[in-house]
Amino acid sequence: MTFSLLARCPRTGQFGMVISSSSVCVASRCVWLRAGVGAVGTQNITDPRLGRLGLDLLAQGMGAASVRDRLVDAQPFAAYRQLIVLDGDGRSAVHSGARTLGIHATAAGEACAAGGNLLAHDGIPKAMIAGYMAAPEAELAERLVRALEAGLAAGGEAGDEHSAGISVVDRHVWPICDLRVDWHDDPIGELRRVWEIYRPQMKDYLTRALDPTSAPSYGVPGDP
Repeated sequence: MTFSLLARCPRTGQFGMVISSSSVCVASRCVWLRAGVGAVGTQNITDPRLGRLGLDLLAQGMGAASVRDRLVDAQPFAAYRQLIVLDGDGRSAVHSGARTLGIHATAAGEACAAGGNLLAHDGIPKAMIAGYMAAPEAELAERLVRALEAGLAAGGEAGDEHSAGISVVDRHVWPICDLRVDWHDDPIGELRRVWEIYRPQMKDYLTRALDPTSAPSYGVPGDP
């Protein structure tokens, strides 16, 4: 049903997550990030409350493994949940409950981790890690999109993907990149297209928020 990857950029300290699923609006439920704190992916039969709780625990200084354990112990349906936690130091921890759907697997790399369920085969998370690690010089969002593309190329889900999303946080309370494709025959290809449109404008939107007097023109009718 879902495959995803969470990562921390060692150069910028940014956190990000990319995800795709046969379910609609997957990113709205599963992606949880907080600047300077960490990232939590809550998927399979998703409980979004675990994402918020996980970030709060990370903000208290708990490491990824401790947060994972607390989330598993905190509620009665841990057997249905798949969790990926990434802390401020880039350490990761995962949980796939006994009721995780279909073929499921997780994998970890340097300051990144991937996981999925109802997969075509159990090598998908490792393929995502390899896709992410293949371009260490690229910006985080680009590396995340490449990871998702690598997961798809390796086989993706057992069924068809219909939604995809990417989110990246930097130093502010809002994400600098938060793109979603919520129902599409080729959601990962469409996410790539939208990312390529947004990519050259990403810094401009940040400037408009922080100092609109130095922001570039919007380039729309009526803009002086």
